[in-house]
Amino acid sequence: MFNNYAAEILILLFFIITYFMSVFEKLTDWKRTVAYYTNHFKNTVLQKIMSLLLLQVVIFELSALFFLIIGLYILVKEEGIFIAKLGLEISALTLLLFLFAQRLAKDYAGAMNITVYFILNIIGIYLLT
Repeated sequence: MFNNYAAEILILLFFIITYFMSVFEKLTDWKRTVAYYTNHFKNTVLQKIMSLLLLQVVIFELSALFFLIIGLYILVKEEGIFIAKLGLEISALTLLLFLFAQRLAKDYAGAMNITVYFILNIIGIYLLT
């Protein structure tokens, strides 16, 4: 089932679940999500444009999710790695945006949590190289 890419497949599944849940939670409770992040970033320049930023975040997450799902399929069926790697690269850029925002908000614990995801993401990219 996992052919020669067991670690890569598991990393892709991890990020597929992560981004799916993230997008689902944001879209099913948009008002509360905007309120939460507006409060979280209340002492930053991001506070006033939070709805727009969250929309951009959802677009990044959906893009990553799309390429991760298609990439997983191609990796399993044809052992092609390009699309899966592209999905992880978009994911890495998304995580860097999150890291920047957390540091801007001086949420160092949140930034540290993102670092763990980022390390796993880079390992996935490395394995697909």
